Amino acid sequence: MKPYLNFHTHQAHSSTTESSIYNLLIQEIGDINVPDSQWISVGVHPWYAHSTQWRTQLAQVATLASHPQVVALGECGLDKLMGPPLEVQLPVFEAQVQLAESLQKPIIIHCVKAFGELLAWKKRSSVSVPMVLHGFNNKPEVAAQLLQHGFYVSLGAALLKNDSNAQKTLKIIPLERLFLENDAQQIPIEEIYEKAAALLNIELGVLNNQIWRNFADIS
Repeated sequence: MKPYLNFHTHQAHSSTTESSIYNLLIQEIGDINVPDSQWISVGVHPWYAHSTQWRTQLAQVATLASHPQVVALGECGLDKLMGPPLEVQLPVFEAQVQLAESLQKPIIIHCVKAFGELLAWKKRSSVSVPMVLHGFNNKPEVAAQLLQHGFYVSLGAALLKNDSNAQKTLKIIPLERLFLENDAQQIPIEEIYEKAAALLNIELGVLNNQIWRNFADIS
């Protein structure tokens, strides 16, 4: 069986059983060379979207974003609980979407308590690159709206918690719109795949192959 694709992680790690997309934090940019053996995503996280420095931050992102090992922009997005006000976060997010459009690379989105604002933005935008909500653990009704507007959804460690929103949401996500991740959790990605396959009542290899097809579709 192919290695498991860990769609979003804060731990730089790939092995014979895992291929991961490591999220490069804005604070690390300038202090790291893009490795030839590790896929990464790069972007300005909404927590660090500075009202006067974000253009400099974005320029740093753009410097790395065209590297072939950078397979996605992000994580970027909107967060009502942490970071600057949404009126600061939104133009930073939009600028990264424009960069992703110019490079034709997908976007990994962080969204906390701002799904209404994200959907309103999507309805008035003309974005064409794939957009993936990472670490989703909200109500299935919210996921249904996101899916209706073309988003992909990536689920993580919340799948391991009985009766979580992630478990409920998994059952309504079309397999061709699904990704799996461990984010910042010290949980083997295999455990998340095994749980998802059990909840969906499908073979592990079938799930793994489908997620690789999804990755090929957005790449």
